[in-house]
Amino acid sequence: MDARYACHSPEHVIARRQFLGSLAALGAGTMVGGLGAFAAPAVADQLKSDQKRIVVFNMAGGLSQLESWDPKPGAATGGPFRAIPTSVPGIQISELLPETAKQMHHLCLVRGVNTSEDDHGKGAYLMFHGRRENPAAEYPQIGAAAAKALAPADSPLPGYVLITPGGAGGRGNDSAYLGPKYASVQLGNGKPPQNTERPQNVSETSEAARQNFRRHINDEFLSRRRTAITEAFTYSFEQAEQLMRQRDVFDVSKEPAKDTDRYGKHDFGRHCLLARRLLEKGITCVQLTHTNYDTHNENFNFHIEQLGEFDRSFASFVADLADRGMLDSTLIVVLSEFGRTPGINQHLGRDHWSKSWSICMGGCRIPRGHAYGKTNDDGTAVVDGQVDHGALFHTYFEAMGVDSTGSFVVDGRKMPIADPAASAVSELLT
Repeated sequence: MDARYACHSPEHVIARRQFLGSLAALGAGTMVGGLGAFAAPAVADQLKSDQKRIVVFNMAGGLSQLESWDPKPGAATGGPFRAIPTSVPGIQISELLPETAKQMHHLCLVRGVNTSEDDHGKGAYLMFHGRRENPAAEYPQIGAAAAKALAPADSPLPGYVLITPGGAGGRGNDSAYLGPKYASVQLGNGKPPQNTERPQNVSETSEAARQNFRRHINDEFLSRRRTAITEAFTYSFEQAEQLMRQRDVFDVSKEPAKDTDRYGKHDFGRHCLLARRLLEKGITCVQLTHTNYDTHNENFNFHIEQLGEFDRSFASFVADLADRGMLDSTLIVVLSEFGRTPGINQHLGRDHWSKSWSICMGGCRIPRGHAYGKTNDDGTAVVDGQVDHGALFHTYFEAMGVDSTGSFVVDGRKMPIADPAASAVSELLT
C-alpha cells in the first residue's frame, strides 16, 4: 500500500528528531503497551493535523436522486418539486435541500452512477466494499480500509466510528481480513461508549496497578505464544484503556449550545455534530446513517420530512469543515445503495433503481462546485460520465492520497485495496 500523502507530501513530514525527542521526553514507562506515547499532546496534535480523513453519510434505503441531486422538474417522471439555484451558477438541486444548495461551491455531484443492482443488501455491499459479493472472500468495508490505510498505527483512538441510532460502543464485523483492530466502534445518541468510565470505588492508583499487572502477564504470555489473535486482544485492551482516558472525545454535550441548536436537536443533528467533533479530535473514518429512504409509498411526503432534517444538519457540517480549514484533509461522501425509479407507482412512491442515480462528494482532491455525469431528460439512463461502485471506491482512496491500485499486506499476502478490474475516475480528482 502506498499512501502518497503520508510518504511524500511536505505537509505530512514529522521531523525525525522532533518525533524521537518527544518520545524520549515521555520516559520509558509510558511506552508499555505501545499506545502511551501517542497520548502526548505535541505528538498527537501533529499526527491529527497531517492525516487525511473520510466521513460517509449513508442514506439507507435508497435516496431518490430526483428529489435531491438530479431533479427533473416538468418531466413526467419529475414529481412535484422545483429545482433551485445553488451557490454554483448552472448547478441546480431539489428545493428540498435549500441549505445544502448554499454549500454547493464546496461539493461535487456525481450524476451518472450505474451499479445495475436493485437489491438492498447487494447494492449496499457494492457501495461500501467497491466489489460484488463473492462467496469465496469477504472484503473490508470502506471505513475499515480507510482506517488501515490512513490511521496512525499506534493511535489511542479507534480508526473507524459508526454513528447510528442505538449504537452503544460495540465492535462491528466489517473489517474482514484486516482484523478487529480496524472494525467499527458503533456509537449513537451523542454519548461516549459504554463501560469507559472508571468505577468510583476504584482509585487511579489501583487502576494503574491493575493495568501494569495485566501488561506484565500479557508480555510473559506473548514472549512464548505471540500470534495475530493474541496481538489483537492485547491491542483491544490497550485501546480500551485509552478510551477511558479520552472518553470526552465522544461526548457531544461538550459542544456549545449554539452549535446544538444550529445542527438540530434531533438524533441526526446530534450525530452530525458528533461526527465533526470526532474528526477534529483525530478519528480517521466516521460513518453516519440517515434512514429510511425506501419510499415505495408516499415518496414525496417522506422526502419532505427526511430531507428537511438532513439538509440543515448536513449543510452546517459542510460549512463548519470549510470554516475550520478541514476540507483539504477530509473527504465527504453522501451515498446510498441505489436510487429511486423515475416512474411513480400507484402508491405515489418510487421503487428501486440502480441504472441512473447520484451521489454527492466533497473535500480532499475532489473538485469543488462541480457536477460530473448526466442523465437523460426523464432520468431513466446515463448519457454522459457513467461510473459504478468500483470506480467510485478507487476514487475515494485516490482523493485521500492513497494509491488505490496498491495492496494491504496481510499475513504475508497482498490484498488489493480496491477491485483490480476497476480504476479511479480522473475527472473527479484534482
